Amino acid sequence: MSLHDELRSAQRCVDDLARCVARLEREFGRGLETRRVRSDTEHLRESLALLAAAAPGEPATTQGEFIGVPEAPYDERLWTDADDEGVGSRRGP
Repeated sequence: MSLHDELRSAQRCVDDLARCVARLEREFGRGLETRRVRSDTEHLRESLALLAAAAPGEPATTQGEFIGVPEAPYDERLWTDADDEGVGSRRGP
């Protein structure tokens, strides 16, 4: 398993932990103990993000890649048989 696979696996585990902590908070309430566990979970998440940012090679992103959208207008042929949502069909009822 590569370094980035290990980081993704650790991130999934922290995400699972956060879901479990949320369920525990619903069960036990927001007392001191559950707030501490929530805080520790968030610290783990932040530390793992810092570790992933420092890893060599490809970045281990959890949010996905950035996809740029060009400013140029779209080709009108893309919309020839499309309807405007909320306006209705151009071809009649």
